[in-house]
Amino acid sequence: MTERFLGKRKIGTTGRGIGPTYADKINRVGIRVQDLYDESILTQKVEAALDIKNQILTKLYNRRAIAVGQVVEELLGYAEKIAPYVADTVLVLNQALDDDKVVLFEGGQGTLLDIDHGTYPFVTSSNPTAGGACTGAGVGPTRISRVIGILKAYTTRVGAGPFPTELFDEDGEALRRIGGERGVTTGRDRRCGWFDAVIARYATRVNGLTDFFLTKLDVLTGWEQIPVCVAYEIDGKRVEELPYSQTDFHHAKPVYEMLPGWSEDISKAKSFSDLPKNAQAYVKALEEMSGAPISAIGVGPGRDETIQINSFL
Repeated sequence: MTERFLGKRKIGTTGRGIGPTYADKINRVGIRVQDLYDESILTQKVEAALDIKNQILTKLYNRRAIAVGQVVEELLGYAEKIAPYVADTVLVLNQALDDDKVVLFEGGQGTLLDIDHGTYPFVTSSNPTAGGACTGAGVGPTRISRVIGILKAYTTRVGAGPFPTELFDEDGEALRRIGGERGVTTGRDRRCGWFDAVIARYATRVNGLTDFFLTKLDVLTGWEQIPVCVAYEIDGKRVEELPYSQTDFHHAKPVYEMLPGWSEDISKAKSFSDLPKNAQAYVKALEEMSGAPISAIGVGPGRDETIQINSFL
């Protein structure tokens, strides 16, 4: 309802309630898993959360109020199902690290969707950057030994927000079609554009990246020349780093460097040397521009269609 109310100013969220959930957390009226195992506490918390929400739904949006009892009943129905998976996860994870086990955290969204370091307000409601793993999991920053950034060979985005290299032509449509670029949650077409080294450098810095995993290199097969954004032009000036001003970022124009493309099928490549020379040069150029080594390359959608350059363990 909030997104609809914003009209042209809408953010382009998934509409799945992520924002309201995090707002509840910050407003200290959120429902936590532990509350499912105390019906009295759960009822009180649902009442508190719905007190204001029902006022907004009925008086602002002219929608029907949500019944407390109905919500409590639904939530209690989940309690038994998820009980085997409820634990002191902070303790579990830290004990695993104490036992020299490998613990892998995943940030499900891009750096520029970070609530603090992304293209605010066109962001998610949490910190998908590397530091978010520490706060979310309860693992101290000194225990993180490697930070791997997932980097496409071109750039995509779902939802609204600035996108300097976005393509509105046949090249953009080809990237979308060949790359199968549709949002996982919403099914919306992703916005597509050429690789943006300015954003890649920013991601390296903000996340403290030690490695990149370059994906979808195969999608670029067939282009005679491939543009790569190496800087921006803002008000007639060349800018090499991501502007901190939202206004400047909205007005940023990409400065492109043309790299030679390749036409050979690379999906069967098993080593870096198997790639065409121009594909190798493209990877090396992106690595130099991005500021972190590329340790693996995706040359197809299959799990086995990956070239590993450096070990991840």
